[in-house]
Amino acid sequence: MELPLVVGVDGSEPSMRAVDWAVDEAALRGVPLRLVYASLSERYEGAALAEGIDPPSEQVLADNIVEAAARRAHRRDVDLKISTEVLPEEPVPALLGEGRNASALVVGARGRSGIAELLLGSVSLAVAARANCPVIVLRGSHDSQADAGMRRSIVLGVGEDAHSTEAVRFAFQEAEERRVALEAVRAWRCPAHESAEHPLLAGDPAHHHEQRATETLEAALRDVVADHPSVELRRRVVEGTTREALLDASADAGLLVVGARRRQGHFGLQLGRVAHAVLHHSARPVAVVPQRV
Repeated sequence: MELPLVVGVDGSEPSMRAVDWAVDEAALRGVPLRLVYASLSERYEGAALAEGIDPPSEQVLADNIVEAAARRAHRRDVDLKISTEVLPEEPVPALLGEGRNASALVVGARGRSGIAELLLGSVSLAVAARANCPVIVLRGSHDSQADAGMRRSIVLGVGEDAHSTEAVRFAFQEAEERRVALEAVRAWRCPAHESAEHPLLAGDPAHHHEQRATETLEAALRDVVADHPSVELRRRVVEGTTREALLDASADAGLLVVGARRRQGHFGLQLGRVAHAVLHHSARPVAVVPQRV
């Protein structure tokens, strides 16, 4: 059975832009699109509805929201299989539940709270930090031209764990489906307290750290690259913080992909500093791919 691509909608303009993006993504993957609205969000959200959606009764509003999202999706791709669902739940548990049977979840950066989209909404953050499937957060308040993003390169952030292949495989698959280049980025830094007198760093401490970063990058890619021979792979080892390296590399990218460790038996938000930072500051869509450890 083909797992659908699930997009959370709430009637806001950011969620409608997420629908545009998700339509193109579902078409590329060859999977159905599922539009989900958590109706209990009404008790928390404001009235910043997208154009064309009137604020009637709660049930009528819920129907209007999913119907408007479905019409928008059909206008973008008349052949795509689309389903809708109104769930009498709060947004986070509703989307987390949907993610158990989804190829990925797509959410806007913010909902209808009226706060500037520069900030990341609590629903988007909670879903990205807890979902069992990849979560794509549509960062960028003016990124409505989803088709343009599909033609841009994919950027992959490679962390310390060279065996965290879920994010790597996700990034390669995205690049292959879009027929774009994949840029794998690994950052490194030379701590200020280290010097050439260190027995392992004799001669050039910086070179030692750069070499380790290169080896980590190669190890992370090794098991996956052969499965995607058509993907143009660019390796990039950068001095500096991981956050700044990824934000700089993805400034003009179609998607930034990062991994997030999920530790069995741990509760609460499980993102890691890098994923948390890029979700808050990236100007481009961010995919958070869970890695079980």
